[in-house]
Amino acid sequence: MPKTVLLHQLAKQGLIRARDLDRLAIPRAYLKRLVDRGELERVDRGLYRLPGAKVTEHHALVEVSLRVPHAIVCLLSALQLHGLTVESPHQVWVMIDNRARHPKIGYPSLKVVRASGKARTHGVESNIFEKTEIKVTTPAKTVADCFRYRRHVGLDVALAALRDYLRKYPKGIDELIRAAKVDRIYTLMRPYVEALV
Repeated sequence: MPKTVLLHQLAKQGLIRARDLDRLAIPRAYLKRLVDRGELERVDRGLYRLPGAKVTEHHALVEVSLRVPHAIVCLLSALQLHGLTVESPHQVWVMIDNRARHPKIGYPSLKVVRASGKARTHGVESNIFEKTEIKVTTPAKTVADCFRYRRHVGLDVALAALRDYLRKYPKGIDELIRAAKVDRIYTLMRPYVEALV
């Protein structure tokens, strides 16, 4: 199969990362040729798509997941994804390992928090948007993280997230308590939970 046809098929599945071509043994020069001919468009450094490709409201999350595969969507971005806030964050909030390098991408803008061990791996689920897997914190973990990173998001955001979570998931208190204990903020969060239940 010609390499340009293979690239077109790959682009129909979603965004193409330049590094994905290495496993297919396709030289990266093919990307430039297709961009020059108008058959592909460059979204950002190392990211390409078909011209006029359908873009969803979660496109920024897709781009971040492709560019920073070890990142986990969290905090305000996860709140929006789970329907626990009406606000739309101006940045994509991601969690990375304490020892990981800070991601260097131009767009979309990132807000990075760090964690390690169970605080980073507990309560992570996978979602598929635009045929791309995105790792995101669960609703309970997201609320617990809002309390853990309250200096970043504000205590008012954490309290609003808790209130919305308890309304939307009235039987999810046990999961919320587990996430709070993993994040080591259960003692801080407990009075707020008891006041709202």
